[in-house]
Formats: sequence, C-alpha cells, structure tokens
Amino acid sequence: MSSGEAASDDDVIDMGGERFWRNREVQWSAASGILLVVGFVSGLSGAGILSTWVFVVATVVGARFFAAEAIELLVEDRVVGIELLMTVAALTAGVLGLWGEAATLAFLYSISEALEEFTEDRTRHAIRALMDLAPKRATRLIPGGGEEVIDVDQLRVDDRFLVRPGQAVATDGTVEDGESAIDESSVTGEPIPVEKVPGDQVFAGTLNTSGALVVAATATSADNTLARIVHLVTEAQEQKGHSERRMRKFSRRYSPAVLAGGALVALVGGIVTGDWSTWMLRAATVLVAAAPCALVISIPVTYVAAMGNAGRHGVLIKGGVHLESLAVVRVLALDKTGTLTRGKPKVVEVLPLNKFTEDRIVSIAAAVESRSEHPLARAVCDYSQEAGVDPPPITKFRSLVGAGAEATIEGIRYTVGSPSLAANNGVNLDAASATIASLQDRGLTVIVVADPDRALGLLGIADVIRENARDAIQQLHSLGIEQLVMLTGDNQRTAAAVATEVGVDAYDAELRPEEKSTAVRALGETHGHVGMVGDGVNDAPALAAADVGIAMGAAGSDVALETADVVLMADDLTRLVDAVRIGRRTRRVVRQNLALSFVILIVLIPGALVGWLALPAAVLAHELSEFAVIANGMRMAR
Repeated sequence: MSSGEAASDDDVIDMGGERFWRNREVQWSAASGILLVVGFVSGLSGAGILSTWVFVVATVVGARFFAAEAIELLVEDRVVGIELLMTVAALTAGVLGLWGEAATLAFLYSISEALEEFTEDRTRHAIRALMDLAPKRATRLIPGGGEEVIDVDQLRVDDRFLVRPGQAVATDGTVEDGESAIDESSVTGEPIPVEKVPGDQVFAGTLNTSGALVVAATATSADNTLARIVHLVTEAQEQKGHSERRMRKFSRRYSPAVLAGGALVALVGGIVTGDWSTWMLRAATVLVAAAPCALVISIPVTYVAAMGNAGRHGVLIKGGVHLESLAVVRVLALDKTGTLTRGKPKVVEVLPLNKFTEDRIVSIAAAVESRSEHPLARAVCDYSQEAGVDPPPITKFRSLVGAGAEATIEGIRYTVGSPSLAANNGVNLDAASATIASLQDRGLTVIVVADPDRALGLLGIADVIRENARDAIQQLHSLGIEQLVMLTGDNQRTAAAVATEVGVDAYDAELRPEEKSTAVRALGETHGHVGMVGDGVNDAPALAAADVGIAMGAAGSDVALETADVVLMADDLTRLVDAVRIGRRTRRVVRQNLALSFVILIVLIPGALVGWLALPAAVLAHELSEFAVIANGMRMAR
C-alpha cells in the first residue's frame, strides 16, 4: 500500500485510459515484468549467469519506487511501512541467491502499487476533470456595443457574456436576455435540460443546448460553483473516516510487529536447525504473507471511489467520516419548505362566490397584487399569466403589511388578503367559513378577494409538495431509516397536512431555527445516529447539531456548500435517497474487503510459518488479494 504523495499532474491518468502508460510507476513496473520474462527465458536457454543478472536488474527496476518510499518513511518519519516489509523480503531472497523469486516479488508488488495509484488518480481526475467542462474562452459583450473573446479568468462580476447554442457557460451568472434549455447534469446530476429565461441562474460548466443567452456574471472563474465543487471534493478525499484512521493506526503498529516476527522466525529457526538459508527464506515468506496491504487499502479505495461517483452525480460527501455517518444514520429530520415542498407558493384552488366567474376573481386579485413583492402576491400574478387572464389597471394601491393589499379598479375599492382582513373590513364570510376551514385543513393559505360589500371568491395557495416526495420517503424506509420526522416553522394545520401527504412518521411545527437544533439533538438521544436535511441557510443550527447535515438544492449557494456535511446539488429528493444508498452500500463493500483481507492473512501466515507456502506463491496470493480488494472497492465507482 503506497502512502506516498499522489502522482504529479504529468502522471495523472485520463478516464479514457489512453494515457495509462504515461504513469511512471506503470512504466517501471512494466519494464520489470519484461525483464522478468527475459530472465526466465534466458535461464531456460542455459544462460544462467545472464539470467541471474537480468533478474537482479528486474528486482531493482521493480522495487525502485516502493523501496525508496520505505527508506523515506523509515528515515524521516520513523515508520516501518508495508513497503519496508516487501523490500526486506526481496533483499533476503536476493541474498540467498533466489533472484528469480526476488524479481517476481518486486514485479508483482510494483504492479499492484501502480494499479492502486492509477485507481486513486483515476477517481481524483474524474472530479478534477469537471474543471475542463468550463470553456477556456468567453465572448464578453462590450458596453456600448460589440463583443470580444477573452480568457475566462478575465471575466469579472457583472460582466455580460454571450453563450451560443452548443457552448458551455463560462461562469456563474444570471440570464439577462434570451431563452434556452441548459444541461446542468455536470453540476446537479439532473439529466433533463432545464429551461432558462431572463432572471434565472446558470452555472459554470453547464451546457447550452438551444437558444443564445446573454448572461451577467455573478462569480469569477476562481470562485464559481464548479470551482467550489472541485475544491470541496478534493478536500473531502483528504478527510479520512474513523475506520480508515483506525486501520492506519493499526498498520503503524502491525507492520513493525511483522518485521520483528520475521526476524524472530529466521533467528529461532536458524539456531534450532542450523539451516539458516531455509529459515531466512521462510522468514521472507512470512513478511510477504503477513503484510497487510489488502487490509489497509480496503477502506480508502472504497471511500475514494464512492465519493468520486457521488460527486459526479450531484452528491458531494465531504469526507470519509460523513460517508460513515450516512451508512449508520437511523433517523432523518427533514425541513418542510424547500425540501419536502418546492419552496415556491402556487395557486392551486380558485373558488368563485356570489355568482362571480373564476376569470373575474383572478383578474381582480392579480391587478391588486401586481404592485406587491410578497411571495403570495407573486404566486397570484404567475397564475394569472399562466391562465391568460389580463389584469385591469389599478389606482390608489396600498399594501397592508401582514394582511394583504387593496387598490381601486374602475372606481371600486377591492381588497385581496387573509380571511381576518376581510372580516375586519366588515365582509360577511359566514357562507364561506366552512370552505375556508376545509382549505386550511388541507394546508392551503386562503386569500379572500372582496369588494366593500361581499366576498367575490377564494384563492387557495400552497407550497406544492414535490412529486417524488412520498416515493422518496418510502425508499428511505426501505434503506433502513427507522424514523423520518418533518421539522418546520409553519403552523400546525399546514404541517399536519403535508406530513400526512408525504408519509413521514412524525412532525413538529412552529419551530424557530434554534428550536430545530434542539429537536434534532432530542431525536439523536432517542433513536441514535440522526441526519438533518435542510436548505443550509436558516437550517444551519440544525444541520450542525446532526451527526450528518445534508443541504438540498445547494447549487450556487455559498452557505449551503460550506455548512453541510453532505451537499445535494439538485432540488431532487432522489439525490437524498442516492446519498443514503451510497453510504449503506459503501459500508457493505468495506465489510466484504475487510473480511477477505483477514481471511487471506489467516490462511497465508500459518502456511508461510510451517513451510507449506513458497515465496513466489505467497507473493502471488498476496497480490491477488490486493487486486481483489481494489476491484471490489472500485465497484463503488459505478
């Protein structure tokens, strides 16, 4: 197991594989293998001296990297690593004149080291390659007219740039002109292109599929969403989980014990039998058989593959410790607004009263609300636009804070607001009270449209529940989540309606942000490991209180990216299911690798001690076990 630094940029491997042979460790290992074959062939042809020298060179070439690393660890860090065990075993075989065995060991261990380095580089490069999705050049629009092609790193905040069909977006920005569908899969993992109109946000590296867009930059190339993702994932892959740290600590103590055990085998066996050659060779075999390569890499190779795969699909897991938390979380607390719901109010019911038509009610409501910036007002105006209803002109508009608004249309004063506003204005709502109560029981916010004498109609507005919310809740239960609890600052009536519709196990309503964090801690004390899912902004205290904080729909959000332990880039609950599934699956693969590694050690060590296992067989079994662990761990990359 290599504990040295990652390969340099020149040695990074492309996912396509055509640059595999540019990796220096692969090249030297291949050269060692070729020399090993030449040595065997020359030995068969009777050139014994030539064969021995070829084996010596093959040993030196194959051991070049891991022997140097062994010496560096020993001298600089005072650490006896696995590399030292292999180096001593190869030297022992050579001293005994078994250069063929030494060359075989050096080649097989070097190719396993090269494969491991390739595997980790491949996963890391898959994430770093995201940066290549952003174009290197951008078409900046010159104030006053004209355009110029510049390097992307020259773009500044508020610069306007053009994105033509088929081009990638240069940096984060807001659409100022044009309409198009943007493929955001590189950032959010969402495979379906998203329609963009003026006012919408676009992200660096996403692909423009159809119309041309004029975008105003909101971030430079150094701090846009894509750059932050790469930075976070790079940091995450450096953060080790508890299990990985424990395994590293075990290895630091185990490897010196193996080296001492090997020396003891040679010393005791040689003294007792007088056959020093046999027992030195057996000691070398013990060193190879007991080397914990597969055991040590069983966890990190799986974690790196899992986090790399998750990152490519819009789920950023910020370290192995958080991957472990996803694997054992037993209860999930979920915010309502923006998590289980879309976080955007929408008119879902229009109920005329007193023989007024639906279009008349919508036109009056949209006219009065047209000058308001309240989210409910925006919902009314959006509904009017979608329904093709044109609002009439108004005069004497007045906003009634916390209640609604009023305005004059054709000399008549209309109010649009809460039932209490209408009642306070003397509007008789007796006939509509049952209907209002029914809408509120369903979790809808009721708006009354009224003139000075009567109610004209009712609008039911809801924060629409996500289409896949109930299905996601069911899938989370099937993955072993025992309790799913909704935490919200909304009122009890709305919370009850949403909780029933999505199928959570429990809910707690009318919570302030600090009360949410208290509720999360209580859930942890009652049920064990707890995760919190929110938007990463007003839910920051609750996210911090959980064993694992999960921010949803965080693309473009600095606060969410920095606050949460796991970041779901898209507004899609299936990403939450994916995150939990990846955590659970990673734990299973790690357990499989650990079991395989321990079985190999239990079989190989006694076999080497009693002489049933020759050095070449021990080397082959050792390296095959390492290959098996790497291959099994890399399944998490799929």
